[in-house]
Amino acid sequence: MIATDVSEKNKSAVEAAIKIACACGSTVYAIYVMDESLMKSAIEVSIAGNLYKRIRKEEEEAVNWVKETAQGVNLETFILSGRPARAITEFAEQKEVDLIVVGTQGKSGIGRFLLGSLADEVIRTAGCPVPTIKSRK
Repeated sequence: MIATDVSEKNKSAVEAAIKIACACGSTVYAIYVMDESLMKSAIEVSIAGNLYKRIRKEEEEAVNWVKETAQGVNLETFILSGRPARAITEFAEQKEVDLIVVGTQGKSGIGRFLLGSLADEVIRTAGCPVPTIKSRK
């Protein structure tokens, strides 16, 4: 399984997940998680409509990019909402996923502390192996 967005930082992880799936003859679940906290904040400042449209466009771009990249791989795509790390691990549990590939920006120190780490939370809470793929810069 791979959780994706449209950022450059995530492309290495998507490519790695697809290579693993090709080598193993596996199905790839590509998921995009719309972070509910962003929507709640947006509603509070009355910009929900525009933000929602932008997020929906990003979802479509992410899923379409993965579809184009995953030629020859059995691929299923899903768009979820919630807290991203929790949504990722719950989905993986429901689908009995064997492996979750996540991208990381390689932040450390105060940057990692302030921004948190989706990869760290997924690693701590997932019930399966979680290899991390550092983004290309």
